Amino acid sequence: MKVTSAQTLVIAAALAVAVALPFLVSGYRIFQFTMVLNYAIAVFGANILTGYNGQIALGNGAFYALGAYTVAILLETTGLPFWATLPFAAAICFVAGFLFGLPALRLEGPYLALATFALAVATPQLLKFHAIENWTHGVQGMGIAKPVAPDFLPLNADRFLYFFCLAITVLMFILGANLLRGRTGRAIVAIRDNSIAAASMGIDTALYKSLTFGVSALFTGVAGALGALTTQFVSPDSFTLFLSISFIVGVVIGGVATISGAFFGALFIEFVPTFADQISKAAPWAIYGVLLILCVYVMPSGVAGLIRLVARRVMSPRGRGLGRAD
Repeated sequence: MKVTSAQTLVIAAALAVAVALPFLVSGYRIFQFTMVLNYAIAVFGANILTGYNGQIALGNGAFYALGAYTVAILLETTGLPFWATLPFAAAICFVAGFLFGLPALRLEGPYLALATFALAVATPQLLKFHAIENWTHGVQGMGIAKPVAPDFLPLNADRFLYFFCLAITVLMFILGANLLRGRTGRAIVAIRDNSIAAASMGIDTALYKSLTFGVSALFTGVAGALGALTTQFVSPDSFTLFLSISFIVGVVIGGVATISGAFFGALFIEFVPTFADQISKAAPWAIYGVLLILCVYVMPSGVAGLIRLVARRVMSPRGRGLGRAD
């Protein structure tokens, strides 16, 4: 699948807006949009597993936590610069995801969802386990020094961290898009569509399923690492079951099996709970639920699907003709 000229223009315009954004908003908004970038990577990782490979997983918050704690522990115990900890978080999360995917091969559908649900529920308790308190600091959590810009960059800490996360986000999406549009991506999608047919064509379904788990965990772990640097603090209570569910919500809202949908899902995760709280202090989650149901009802294929549908109708000859008649 090649990128069209129209898609190239849209991507260029989106990047231009992203670059200008931190100079147009307040420090708190910069923090929020930095978290949007981090969540977009995590939602993309969840979409690779659920949307493209068809494995329904509710435990990506565990890998987000693993990536966050990897960065926090390395920064505390080693002299590594903050950017050098990201490859370690990515590698550790990939291995953990791959190993978790091996026993999960025996599970499908709701059984796999239940197993990953258990992983998400257990993660906060595991992080409080006394045997590893020397590493995780238990319930007290761990503070992280905020990265600062090098002397040759005229940026404050908030803008520097935003641009660092933006660069990593662009890199991760390029890697993910190339993966999905190549031979490996076709195998991943083939397993989702019909695993028996995929196996008969010579695709090692067990290997690819485990690899997809690992790749999804890698993306989520990188997002967790960036999230830890952004919030400057990690604790077990920061990685509850709701975080894992939020990633699946982001997949559905943005658009299942879409790449651009990860950004729309991340915007929903970051801003809708705050918006719901502003509408009603007494029942913010009721407002959140109503907005979620409304989005699913109005956009069953997600925001990316709606945009694609509108663009298709506008660009079709019939759609252009109707536009001239009106």
